[in-house]
Amino acid sequence: MRSLPPLRLLAVFEMVVRYRGVKAAAGVFNVSPAAVSQSLKQLESHLGVALLDRSTRPPNLTQYGAALRDACATGLKTIEDCIEEMRTSAAAAQRSVTIACSVGTATYWLMPRLSGFYQRHGDITINVMTTTTGSPPLSGGVDIAIRYGHGRWRDGVASLLFKEKVVPVCTPQFKSTINDWESAFEHTPLIHVDVDDRSWLGWSEYFKSMGYANGRKHPSLRFTNYVQATQAALASQGVMLGWHAVTGDLVAQGRLVAVSDHVLHPAHGHYAIISERSAKSASLHAVCAWLVEEGKKNLPG
Repeated sequence: MRSLPPLRLLAVFEMVVRYRGVKAAAGVFNVSPAAVSQSLKQLESHLGVALLDRSTRPPNLTQYGAALRDACATGLKTIEDCIEEMRTSAAAAQRSVTIACSVGTATYWLMPRLSGFYQRHGDITINVMTTTTGSPPLSGGVDIAIRYGHGRWRDGVASLLFKEKVVPVCTPQFKSTINDWESAFEHTPLIHVDVDDRSWLGWSEYFKSMGYANGRKHPSLRFTNYVQATQAALASQGVMLGWHAVTGDLVAQGRLVAVSDHVLHPAHGHYAIISERSAKSASLHAVCAWLVEEGKKNLPG
């Protein structure tokens, strides 16, 4: 804006007023008093008014100088506060890492482990973004994506967390009602999860691996995500095809138990994919290293 003088001139004026003299202000800026006086004259020339009454010793503010002093006290303080807020926000953003993963992985694998991360890295904040897919994209501010798959993605650097295992699970109470799983599966309520990702195995693939023919009829409950399905299993509503990332901790806690000894070990695994576009290198690599460490602790048996 043409009516505004250069900010440096206003800063010099404000410092002269604050320290009540040209000499003291010059010491703050580490310049000569003559340089400060020259800046004041440039400011007065720009404004077209006298800011200092130089007939007094030391010079007093004119009415214009007093008005500008009040304006600078408010305006420069507002700018200073804004800049400090921006710096604080930018520093916090550098210490904030966004992880995208499926809702099941977030709920049953990632979230229960976050308290341990914060005990070691209290200065880093992890934001969790849940998705309906097991292979979330690195977009929209996502720094790390936890994906299930082959690990050969080209949009980031992949680190293996753990391989998977799949086994039918239910509550101990529900298992007590099943006399012989392999002969009674046709009559046992099965919990299905309908997902578009073909890499996630379903009951049909599990039964094929056991040698059972396709087209078997059995009671079923159907859900659209693993959180709903897991809650149904925990409520003793049926048998769920348990993936280690979702039900591994629940099995370890004894809340769910394996129904069959027949275990599938898919070729795919869970990976942490680091975005190559992210500039949060220190925080990002600290989070990824922790994820890999937790993955190794949680290897399926």
